[in-house]
Amino acid sequence: MTDRTSERTSGGVAMNERNETEEQPVSQRFTGTVANAASEFKRTTSAAASAVASTARTSGPAGAVRATGGDAHRRARLSLSRIDPWSVMKMAFLLSIALSVVMIVAVFVIWSVLGAAGVWDSINQAVQDVVGDSSAGWNVQDYLGLARIMGFTMVVSVVNIVLMTAVATLAAFLYNMAAALLGGVEVELTEN
Repeated sequence: MTDRTSERTSGGVAMNERNETEEQPVSQRFTGTVANAASEFKRTTSAAASAVASTARTSGPAGAVRATGGDAHRRARLSLSRIDPWSVMKMAFLLSIALSVVMIVAVFVIWSVLGAAGVWDSINQAVQDVVGDSSAGWNVQDYLGLARIMGFTMVVSVVNIVLMTAVATLAAFLYNMAAALLGGVEVELTEN
């Protein structure tokens, strides 16, 4: 390879300029580029972290860091001043759907276990013993059958989804109004 060296004069001083990229193999150029990018990323993330740490409201004078008894733990005292009602509504909706699925599966499993254990037959036999022969055609599963119980569970689940979502969203609005008056809930965070 040829060494491309050019002499330039800048303000009366001769300067040598070499094209080093042509002398280095591709792998060395790539490694150097990656190393430069990694060091630049490390520098920018540390600068961003220090900027975030400096803007956090902490207890003490002008965002000072407090040390507790020889440990170098930083503490920040923050207040929860606003909760986004839209995000609360989405989370409450998803959690209430999950709770409804759990309730439907639990009712089905309990119903199946009770049927396998012979509880319904025992109830039918007890009613026939108490009432006598006049209740020979009576069956508890005619009134509390699996289809009726699962249908009732589905209706309760839908009502539960609507109510939980509405109550959680209303609670977020109420918290925001109370936090505007009183300043919100204060939380103290400690860095490990």
